[in-house]
Amino acid sequence: MAFRLKPKEEKFFEFLADHAALAKKASDTMVMAFEEQDRLGEILSEVESLEAEADKLEEKILKKLHKTFITPFDREDIFTLAQKLDDLVDAMKGIVDKMHMYNVGVASPEVRELVALVHTSITQVVKCINYLGELKKQHLKLEARCNRIVSLESEGDVLYRREMAKLFREGCDPIEIIKWKEILTSLEDTLDICEDITQLLKRVVLKYA
Repeated sequence: MAFRLKPKEEKFFEFLADHAALAKKASDTMVMAFEEQDRLGEILSEVESLEAEADKLEEKILKKLHKTFITPFDREDIFTLAQKLDDLVDAMKGIVDKMHMYNVGVASPEVRELVALVHTSITQVVKCINYLGELKKQHLKLEARCNRIVSLESEGDVLYRREMAKLFREGCDPIEIIKWKEILTSLEDTLDICEDITQLLKRVVLKYA
């Protein structure tokens, strides 16, 4: 039987797209934190507002799931996807929070490169989510972007290990080592969340494309 959507079901695609857009804004804000460290207090307030919006949207998706009999794809997959998108926003807030709380110095070029990988990965996630409304037409593009995210995660893993080794090998101040270790780990964890989203999206493609 052909997979068909009813108009009322399309609201889920809108909610997920909005959630992904919040993750993208949060990642933009995170990048700004590394570029404008004199504004960390203000930037933290911005990302906290985005986190609050994301929490409300996740709750809205949950309520919609309870009220909808037929969903465009498995309700568990929809909710897990919403949770993972919320995790991305939380991760961005956590990174900015650590930078502000730890009063970190200037990031190394390698840390900035890892930040760029995180930002690119989240941008790719947003594009993947926007394909869901036309999954049958766009599944090849979605899969290609998922593969790109997996590649970025692998690249980030190599960079993370290299920078972590350098930190412990060349770092002189134990406090600074601890600060940057926490931030590096948070950046790498964010790439893992992006990869988790790709695995979920690939399962959706297998079921419905």
